[in-house]
Amino acid sequence: MESFGDKLRAWILAALVHLGVVALLFAGLLWTTTTRPISLPGPIIEAELVGISAAPKPAAARPSKPVPAKPAPPAPAPPKPPEPKPQPPSEVQQQDRIERERIAELAQQKAAEAKRAEEERQRQEQVLLDQQQRQERERMQQLAQIRKEREAADRKLKLEREKLAQLRDLSKAKPAPAQPVPAAEQAKSGTNGNDDSLQAQYFAAIQNAVTNNWLRPDSAQPGLRCMLRIVQIPGGDVIGVQLVNPCNADPLTRASIEQAVKRAAPLPYQGYEKAFQREIDFNFTYDG
Repeated sequence: MESFGDKLRAWILAALVHLGVVALLFAGLLWTTTTRPISLPGPIIEAELVGISAAPKPAAARPSKPVPAKPAPPAPAPPKPPEPKPQPPSEVQQQDRIERERIAELAQQKAAEAKRAEEERQRQEQVLLDQQQRQERERMQQLAQIRKEREAADRKLKLEREKLAQLRDLSKAKPAPAQPVPAAEQAKSGTNGNDDSLQAQYFAAIQNAVTNNWLRPDSAQPGLRCMLRIVQIPGGDVIGVQLVNPCNADPLTRASIEQAVKRAAPLPYQGYEKAFQREIDFNFTYDG
C-alpha cells in the first residue's frame, strides 16, 4: 500500500527533473555564437569609373516593340531547419517513467481488488437473502403445521365436550341407585377373578377411575385392548402416561385414553397407601 510520503517524494523528484531540463536548455542558448561579417586588413580603396572622351555620343534608341517581361523565377524555398536529434532519456526521466508505471500498476491492482471485494459483498448478500427466504418458508410451514394441529385439537376438544354433555344428559336421565357401590367393588382385578386383596382393589379403583373419565371417540371399536402404563407420585398425581404394545387402537383413540388418565388424576390413593406403586401397568379394554 503506497503511503502519502511515497507519493510526495515522487512528485518532488519529477519537479527536480523538469527544472534540470529547463536549466540545460537555457545554458545551451547562452553558448550559441552569432555570425559576424568578414573584414580584411589594410586601407580602404575608393575608385571612380571614367568614360573615353572622343567616344561618340550614343545614338538615341529607336522605339521598339515592348518585349514582354519574363516572369521572375520563383524564389527558392528556405532550407528546412535541421531536425533535432532525439536525446536519450536521462536517468531521472527513466526513474520518473518507472515511478509512473508503478503508480499505474498499483492503481490497476487496487481497482481489481475493489472489484473482487464488491463481487464478494454481493455474493454474501445473496447468500444471506437466500437463507432468510429459506427460514421464512420454514417458519410459514411451521405456522401452517401448528395451525393444523390446533384445529385438530379444537375439533377433538369439541368432540370430547359433546361426549361429556351426552354423558351428563344420560346420568341425569338415569334413576339414582338406592345404595352407591364403591368403585373398588365394581371391578376387582380386571381379570374377572375373585381376588379381594388390597392390591386388587387398588388396581380396580384406578381402572374404574380411568374408564369413567374416558370420552370414547367414534373411531373406537369394540374389542379394544391396550396396555396402559402410568407413572405417579404419592398422592395420586400423574407425571407420565403411555400406551405400550399390545394396543390395537387408532391414534385418536390412543390420545383419548391418555387424556382420560390425565382427567382422572389424582388417582385413588387414600386407603391404598400400602398398595401404592409409582409405575402401574394394566389392560384398558372396551367391548362395546
